[in-house]
Amino acid sequence: MAEPPPPLSGPARLSYALGHFLNDLCASMWFTYLLVYFHAVLGYSTTHAGTLLLVGQVADGVCTPLVGYESDRSAGCGRYGRRKTWHLVGTVCVLLSFPFIFNPCLGCTEATPQWAALIYFIPFIVIFQFGWAATQISHLSLIPELVTTDHEKVELTALRYAFTVAANITVYGVAWLLLHFQLGHSGPTEQLGKPDIHIFRNLSLIVVAVGAVFSLLFHLGTKERRHPQARLLESEEHTPLLQKGHKIPPRPLLLWKHWLREPAFYQKFIATIPLVMYISGFLSSFLMKPVNRWIGRNLTYFMGLLIILAFASWVALDSRLGAEVYGAAVLLGAGSATILVTSLSMTADLIGSNTHSGAFVYGAMSFTDKVANGVAVMAIQNLHPCPTQLCCAGCVEFYHWVMVVVTGGVAVAATVCLCCIMIWPIRVRFHDVSVLPLAGAGPGEAGSTGERSRSSTVN
Repeated sequence: MAEPPPPLSGPARLSYALGHFLNDLCASMWFTYLLVYFHAVLGYSTTHAGTLLLVGQVADGVCTPLVGYESDRSAGCGRYGRRKTWHLVGTVCVLLSFPFIFNPCLGCTEATPQWAALIYFIPFIVIFQFGWAATQISHLSLIPELVTTDHEKVELTALRYAFTVAANITVYGVAWLLLHFQLGHSGPTEQLGKPDIHIFRNLSLIVVAVGAVFSLLFHLGTKERRHPQARLLESEEHTPLLQKGHKIPPRPLLLWKHWLREPAFYQKFIATIPLVMYISGFLSSFLMKPVNRWIGRNLTYFMGLLIILAFASWVALDSRLGAEVYGAAVLLGAGSATILVTSLSMTADLIGSNTHSGAFVYGAMSFTDKVANGVAVMAIQNLHPCPTQLCCAGCVEFYHWVMVVVTGGVAVAATVCLCCIMIWPIRVRFHDVSVLPLAGAGPGEAGSTGERSRSSTVN
């Protein structure tokens, strides 16, 4: 068996953490501003805007397992590692496609039907999602290859998430500055509209420029161990893959519906509430390593679920959140960070020493996440009480219960799954796998031959 890699140095860990920064910047814009941009700025219907997001999520969900499978099979480009090769391909696809998503349809006019414009955006969205998936899966697959101990995996995952939070803070901070600059020079307008197209265009260009620099630092500073190709003896291979709420009363002088027409409202809440969430998640990520060491994976994950349930309960019981919304955002950010870091660490534990097929595992597990996310958003868009560009009186209550049902319902389902895992731990079993090194592979490089039955367990 090959010797385990030495512990990563501080600069190497930092370099690795930078590798997903471009993806995180783009994901922050995608999930926060895509619907706002296509619905409020370009004037598309809620259904058409939701369709574009759904197409992207389905494309991402389909690409992740395929990219994982191909990444495990490929040998990389020349002396470049297989993971970094796919990371580079994904980065190029993201850089070339993402700016077109947040720019108006080239060649379209006011008379162009919306469905025709949608067809224009779909290829760019598919290329972007393919690139995003390639970057994500290759970056995650490097964790069990770069480090071997549980605590190192948690540390690397937590550091990676810390930069995820930093990327989100960057997007919301730049968005706030662009909106503030716009208001300072053109004065207040009734609502977001076509004059604000340049704000989102400039934001997308800043995102890809900053992300490209961080990706370059990742490729320069991260050294991937080269793995010789190996083939399995097919005859001996047996390796299974594993109500009603309270209406908000009108307020004197300025009603809530008037706020929906003020750019200052979007400038404040579109930027500051997600900012509070990600700062909370950023601070929580630094606690993941000691907490995991102290109480273990399962209890850490359960603690994150309790925080999410506390958030859902708070929102359900208080239908008139004012300044308290920032406290709720802190809970949501901390709980999400805890669950994400712990679940990714559990996945790395599940892969264990089977790093040759680690990308497929991450891709397969990401498939359900992407598709479920897209379907949920599409359902919410279709259930939206107001199909027009301006919101109606039922919007506030609708989104209030969306936050409660989605976050609380998922947390309850995850709690049930966690209980099942604690009773019946996840095990990966493989029997009598014979590995033959290809020509040129030295002893011990392609793994041992005639391996007996082994198992990897996530507790």
